[in-house]
Amino acid sequence: MELNKSKMFKIGTRGSLLAVTQSQITQKQIQEKTGLDFTIETIKTQGDVITDKPLWQLEGKDFFTKELDASLLLKKIDLVIHSYKDLGSERPEGIETACITKRLFPHDILLIKKSRLNAIPNLQEFLVGTSSPRRIVNLEANLCEYLPHFKGSVKTKMLRGNVNTRIEKLLDDQFDAITLAFAGLERLALKKDSREKLKELVQDLTFMILPTKDFPPAASQGALAIETNVESTELKNQLSLLNDVRTIEEIKRERAAFQSYGGGCHLAVGVFVKKIQDYFLHIHRGEVDGKPIFKRELEGVNYDPIRGKSAYYLFKDFDFLIEKKNSGVKTQEGHLFVTSSHCIENIDQYDTLWAAGNRTMKQLASRGHWVCASAEGFGHSEIEAFQESELLKLMIPKKDWFVLSHDEAQSEVGKNINCYQRIVRDQPRNNDHRLDLMLESDIIYWSSYKQFEVYTKNFPELKTKIHCAGLGKTLKKLKKKGIDVIPVIDMNHLKEICNLEG
Repeated sequence: MELNKSKMFKIGTRGSLLAVTQSQITQKQIQEKTGLDFTIETIKTQGDVITDKPLWQLEGKDFFTKELDASLLLKKIDLVIHSYKDLGSERPEGIETACITKRLFPHDILLIKKSRLNAIPNLQEFLVGTSSPRRIVNLEANLCEYLPHFKGSVKTKMLRGNVNTRIEKLLDDQFDAITLAFAGLERLALKKDSREKLKELVQDLTFMILPTKDFPPAASQGALAIETNVESTELKNQLSLLNDVRTIEEIKRERAAFQSYGGGCHLAVGVFVKKIQDYFLHIHRGEVDGKPIFKRELEGVNYDPIRGKSAYYLFKDFDFLIEKKNSGVKTQEGHLFVTSSHCIENIDQYDTLWAAGNRTMKQLASRGHWVCASAEGFGHSEIEAFQESELLKLMIPKKDWFVLSHDEAQSEVGKNINCYQRIVRDQPRNNDHRLDLMLESDIIYWSSYKQFEVYTKNFPELKTKIHCAGLGKTLKKLKKKGIDVIPVIDMNHLKEICNLEG
């Protein structure tokens, strides 16, 4: 049937501020892409009404979708815009996905009152509000190392309600911190009226964007799915203009993995997939039937040639040809992106801290620093994306950004602060056993392209070794220079692979 372009199409949505806001944002995108007119109709769901229990304790399923599904099947509405993570794997007959839009930040975000930060080292217990089994397991297992000078334990307590209600409970000191989906808050910050409400709520708060390697989000978190009645073929064709291929590729894998563990809102497993260059990074973490789950892999890479091989890791003291000489410069202010542990001694005054990797983030926390986020070894572009966040613009002061690195570094994140100089030795010290270890190894793990240049110049035989690198700029530079390099998630991932026999 041909589409009636003069019709006012109805978008069904839940009535929460977030649901309405993300429907309004998507409504505008649809109208710009299709030229069609849409209006929004709010529908109350069971999940909106029952807020005194965690969802996983309730009987049944589809708590946020049943009433919307019924209206769509009866053609009282024409489409529904869902947070994709709220959709079960089995959808009612007669309903189909018309499109999946580009997903925003998939991360979870920890919110805390600024005034609470100084108390953290003295706490025996750090209480986080959440009702998600996945968040409960991973927060209690992994958050301690990310809290400054914290020696106690992390505990969780039930938190339900809309975004406003949850933040208000934090402001009322019912929790030390709460955890929410970053994407939901970001969408509230994108629209003027909801942004003003959000700005008032978060003015006394700061945040930590939880690293996905230790706190993987819910499958398809951050993505929106638009569903239509199966008979609305022409409308579906129009809506397909909003499909985002990368998002579809990532969340298809996430949802398949989530279902392989059993699925359902009671499942305590986070599943995250990220496309990096030509590869798909998979992170699964949580618990199933009391058994811990920790799986990570890089889809698209053949590791058979390196299983059971020996590797030399050019990292810290094992980098014996390049000395790092600290400049002694101290920071004065601004937002600091710390690219290496060699820069930690240079930190003095600042407004916010950001880390290049999770190891550096934890080291900063152990020194008493609150760190807002980590690039997780994925490259500086991760921080650049955070810089564009409308939510974070509400929460951090308008100050300059600085990158703490070596004297030759350049970054789009901000102005470089020369924290150390890389001084190259011509030869290792006499009888340095590290040279023998390196030359005897099958694989060299490179932490920088500079290392590759220096070491292969001094020891040309290294060129014939198997080369590996993490997923950041070192990998990109090696590939750009035509070096045959095998990507790994990080050094620990390579160690796991090498310990497996082929």
